[in-house]
Amino acid sequence: MFTRLLERLALALDRARIPYMVIGGQAVLLYGEPRLTKDIDVTLGLDVSHLADLQAVAADLRLKVLVEAETFTRQTMVLPCEDPDSGIRVDFIFSNSPYEAVALKRAKSVAIGDAQVRFAALEDLVIHKVVAGRPRDLEDVARLLRKNPKVDRAEIERRLENFSTALHEPFLDRWKRIVEPGQR
Repeated sequence: MFTRLLERLALALDRARIPYMVIGGQAVLLYGEPRLTKDIDVTLGLDVSHLADLQAVAADLRLKVLVEAETFTRQTMVLPCEDPDSGIRVDFIFSNSPYEAVALKRAKSVAIGDAQVRFAALEDLVIHKVVAGRPRDLEDVARLLRKNPKVDRAEIERRLENFSTALHEPFLDRWKRIVEPGQR
């Protein structure tokens, strides 16, 4: 079910020329950590002013929009949808930050069916998870680091330090609690 929907999403977003990358649980699965996930999270290289373009893609895919799109999406930068055939939720996340633009360029293409599905690079996935900061996300980070010991930790730490400074949030501290558990 997930692979067919990922294929359909990639083909439709490519047709619409919308830059994207899959993040969240589906990306965690790609990097070798089995886990239950009930949705697909897709970061878009668009700001919310392109909501109509995304709504056209959702309609083309026959996705059910789960909210009053205009108000909710402009407030949250997320358009939650559901595939009625499978019941799988798809969250489209609008973004136009300089960091996301770079992350989208680093995304890894993976052949699924007739599509090249773009997944967040491992380092960017880890950064997203640390920034989200939920217990499940931080557990994912610890598991991903164990499975992928060659991950560029210096790059992750540099970006998290920048985010911590710019946003006055403890992202770097979260990271250090994961990579240096006995020292904090």
